[in-house]
Amino acid sequence: MTATPDPDGLLLSDSERMHALDALGKHFADGRLDSAEFYERSGAVATARTVRALDESFRGLPGGVPLTRVNGQLAKVPFGEGAVVAGGDSATPTAAAELSALRARGDRIESIDWIILGTTLISFLVLQVIVGWDYAWILWPSLIITLSIPRMILRFSDSDEELYEELKESETKARKKRLAEAAKRIRELEGDKGAG
Repeated sequence: MTATPDPDGLLLSDSERMHALDALGKHFADGRLDSAEFYERSGAVATARTVRALDESFRGLPGGVPLTRVNGQLAKVPFGEGAVVAGGDSATPTAAAELSALRARGDRIESIDWIILGTTLISFLVLQVIVGWDYAWILWPSLIITLSIPRMILRFSDSDEELYEELKESETKARKKRLAEAAKRIRELEGDKGAG
């Protein structure tokens, strides 16, 4: 009787290692890891030989190691937006929770704004072009009222809107910086692998 190989001891291919590095880069870009943690973990992933060696690098990250075992083979687990992180004390609102709630309300308002604008444009075109109504232009000034209704319902003030825009801009800049840093580190690690 032959012994079944340890599934955690399966050797990694270069492609599987790169997939793990990409997943780690995504966690870094999302802000789950600081630069020092990312550099340390990405270095460990780049030199990992087995699936088990990846465990520590993905400890505490949603989804864990982005590889799974299927019929004795390794398969890449897709990673993407929307990883859910459980935890936190919902009874005591923090500044982070308030900003998160503001961001969610702002995202909702932004989506509603696009729906209203799209609906108004389509209505205008139908009334003006198809029906031939000369007063279809009246829809555009009515946008002032139509766009303010969701803001009143969701209690989204002008100062909330300014803070939301600043938050979005700040998150975008930070994410771009982390993505650039992650890409640079992955290129460094690929270069080290090619030289070694």
